[in-house]
Amino acid sequence: MIKPGPAFTRPRTPAAKCLHLVRLNPIVTRSELVEATGLSQPTITRATTALLQAGLIQERTDLTRTKGRGRPTVPLEVAENNWLLAGIAIGTSSTYIGLYDTKGRTIREDDITTPVASLSEADFIEHIMAGINRLTAGLDQALVSVGVTTSGQVDDEGLVYAPNLGWNGVDIAERLRFQFSVPVVVTAAIPAILGSETQAADIASEDKVLVLFADDSIGAALSNDDGVQQLTPLTDPQGRPAQDSLSTAAVLKKAAEQGVTVDSIADAPRSILDERAHDLGVVAARLVREHHPNTVVVAGSAFVDDPQAPRRFASAVREEAPDAEVQLRMIPTHREIVRAVARAVALDPLLRVPLELRKVRV
Repeated sequence: MIKPGPAFTRPRTPAAKCLHLVRLNPIVTRSELVEATGLSQPTITRATTALLQAGLIQERTDLTRTKGRGRPTVPLEVAENNWLLAGIAIGTSSTYIGLYDTKGRTIREDDITTPVASLSEADFIEHIMAGINRLTAGLDQALVSVGVTTSGQVDDEGLVYAPNLGWNGVDIAERLRFQFSVPVVVTAAIPAILGSETQAADIASEDKVLVLFADDSIGAALSNDDGVQQLTPLTDPQGRPAQDSLSTAAVLKKAAEQGVTVDSIADAPRSILDERAHDLGVVAARLVREHHPNTVVVAGSAFVDDPQAPRRFASAVREEAPDAEVQLRMIPTHREIVRAVARAVALDPLLRVPLELRKVRV
């Protein structure tokens, strides 16, 4: 059984390692898989045979290579099949649903209205299920798994704790699993941002990536030898919960206390925005000193909706961690984040336990 969480562990089985490498290298041979994974030739042969039988990879006989008197080398690539993977990025006003093939290509996508303030938990989930049904209607592909990302926290059993959604231990996985009879994976959005990075990383890469997200919620995640680790709780430079002082709601509250009514972050007083960007930089620097990542990726409205924030943030990081050799990178739009996390969680069970999905499909 494929559990609803945790997601984004590194490829562990020979089949998962082989599929990961075949995805990243359009044309790759079994010998190259042996070299890249460090696994034995018989182990690679068994893994690739299982993936071939599952219809997840295929041989490119037209590119067969012959060297001397030895057996010809037949390259491998990801196969075309009829599997369909769904990814859902839950939001407080709208929810994004994407359908993907096993190559990660988007087949269909849609944004559905999900005003959390006026919907019960049951109605919210009904909207999502109806959206999946509309998107899959008329397609020849068969749905084999569903992935969900959401704000807040998700425990190892897939239960969602998201104050901004009003959810406290909501089992969305069970509802979707009952409706569609496929495995369902649920993860918080912040690890999913990092998951989209690790899914594209070389299997032997030892580089650490840290993601810092600042929007309606504040959180961070770190890549490690096992996969993705969410870092909680986060505190601001004064030791207060970062969620209470650095989130969008906190900024709007500070503006209101100064007698300023704003409709968006961009309209908040400059002093409040500068303080927030600086404090986020201090938080990031503390995480950099503690975990020593090679790259820090930032995302969320705190950086996207305030054009001056990235520079102020970067300056604070350099001031607080002057000896750190770390690259700073920003995901530039909310839309890019939403699409990235939906695709990442949709592909997660395929990349983590591909042969388990084959059993489901059969």
